[in-house]
Order: sequence, then structure tokens, then C-alpha cells
Amino acid sequence: MSSTQKSSQEVVHEDIEAVIQLLSRVYPMSEALIQEFYDNIIALDLNKNDVLVEEGCICHYMYFIKKGALMGRATHNGKQIVTYISVENEFVSSISGLFGDNVSKEAIVAVEEVSLLAMHYDTLQRLFLSHFDLNFLFRVMVEQYYKDAQERTYIVRVGNAKERYLYFIKNKPGYLERLPLECVASLLDVKPLTLVKIQKQHALSLKKDEDTEALYRKIEEHIKVHETFRKQDISLSTLASELGISPNKLSSVLNHYYKLKFVDFINTYRVNYIKNLMASPEAIHHFTIEALAGNAGFASRSAFYTAFKKLVGMSPIQYARNIKSEKLV
Repeated sequence: MSSTQKSSQEVVHEDIEAVIQLLSRVYPMSEALIQEFYDNIIALDLNKNDVLVEEGCICHYMYFIKKGALMGRATHNGKQIVTYISVENEFVSSISGLFGDNVSKEAIVAVEEVSLLAMHYDTLQRLFLSHFDLNFLFRVMVEQYYKDAQERTYIVRVGNAKERYLYFIKNKPGYLERLPLECVASLLDVKPLTLVKIQKQHALSLKKDEDTEALYRKIEEHIKVHETFRKQDISLSTLASELGISPNKLSSVLNHYYKLKFVDFINTYRVNYIKNLMASPEAIHHFTIEALAGNAGFASRSAFYTAFKKLVGMSPIQYARNIKSEKLV
């Protein structure tokens, strides 16, 4: 352990119990192994920027982060590179020096004030010989570590800067808000200014999505309340004017949100309106299908038939016959 860190603290029984509960979700721990944890785990605290393990030194412990964040940091060509960042409820150690036989290829440094629980590798080695449950748990932990490391390495090497950023915020939600920007930028192999730019662009795109969602709800409500689709002269410009937005904005929402052109968008409402009327025996009895079409906003019989078949997959007559047959069954 580094001389810069705080002295070891008294172990709190509840902290060890929390680790045991976490591990027991993966595989049940025997009472004997649980007791070994209570007997052999130590606690220690670090200040921000304290070095837990020096690069090129032997790491003698497996650590569990109770509070705070640690990062792996390696030096390459005189440049310090962040290799990983871990926070609460994660296990951390030196993989290259896993059994104390080799030196660590990276330093382990506190990004924030950190509270840790630790078990010495000599104790782990002794327990491996007599506890199958610990071997199984350790294997699962190492497998997950390598899966994460492989995915992280792949996205950093293959993905562009934006893809790395999106990967990070998806897999480490909330990390970017709490961790130093320089650390995250180094981990993602981008310049800090580039990361800030990508972050702002992403926030702007989210805001645009929120605006689009709100506008979508406004359009839906307006059309349902006012039944504007029933106006034969309705156009993109007139509907946009009623909504208080530009025609370009309305067209963009229809194209990207509904995946429809304006004519198909309006005709969808008209056809659904007619289908609801056709389901009513009274409506069919008193009105022809063509009359219903005109009432729904279609300017001509041919326009109605073309739109109905395009959206429903059959002619209005066939649809009406199907409804009648279903009612007779």
C-alpha cells in the first residue's frame, strides 16, 4: 500500500456483510468461507489522488470499493493513460500482478475520496485450496472483468469519438457527471475539449428529441380535438399555421417521427375515421361509402379508394363485407 494513503480503519461488520450478500447472489457462500471473510478483511480509506498501488510495484491485495472511485493509470511514451475507472460495489486489483508474482503494469489511483475493503492474496491463495465456492466466485469475477475489458478495448480502438462517448454513458451511467473530465477523456482516448464538444452535441440532440416528442403530442391532440383531417382543403401549410410552427418543422416531424408524408399522414386519420363509421350498422345503412369518404375529407371517390387500399390492403367494399361477415358469425 502507498505511503500517501490513510491508515487502515476498523472494519465495520455491516460492510463485510454487504460484500457477502453481493457475492452470494452469484453463488452461495459456505458458513466457513463467510467466517474467513469476517476474520481476514481489512478496511482502509484514501484521499483523492492517493496512489493505492504504484506502477511497477507488486499488488498484494484484492480490493472492494465501498465508496468512491479508483482508476487504473499506465505510462506510455511519457504519457499517462487511464486504462479503467471503477466505482462503488466493484472489485479492483492488478490483473498483471494478480498473484503477487509480477509487478503491476498500471498504478491504481483514487479519483475521489475512497473507502475500501481488502483481502491479502496470501489469504486468497489459502482459501482457494479449501473452498470451491470462492474458486467459482473468483472465476465469475475474472470472466466479467475480461468481458468488460475486451468490450472497452474494442470500442476505443474501433469506434469513433462519439461512439466511445455513447458507449461510456450507456455502460457507466452517471460517471461523467461525477468524475474529472480529463480522466474520462483519457479513458476514451479523446482530447478533453473534444469530449466537451461531443457532450454538448449529445445534450442538444436529446433536447431536440424532447421537443419532437412534445410537438408530436401537440399534433395528435390538435387533430383529434378539431378533426382537421375532415377539411378537404387541409394542407401542410395550413396545419402548420394552426399549430403555430413552420411547415418545414411539421414536415420534419412527420418524416422522422411518423415516417409518413403529409398526404399519407392525413389520409391515415381519414381512413381510420371511416373504418370506425363502417363498424356502425346505422352509418352504413344511412350513408353510402362514398358519402362517408366525403364526410371524412376525401375530395374524390378515386382518391378515397386509392388511399384506403394503400393503408388497409383491400378495397372499402371488401372491408365492409368482411365486417358484415364477422357480425353474422
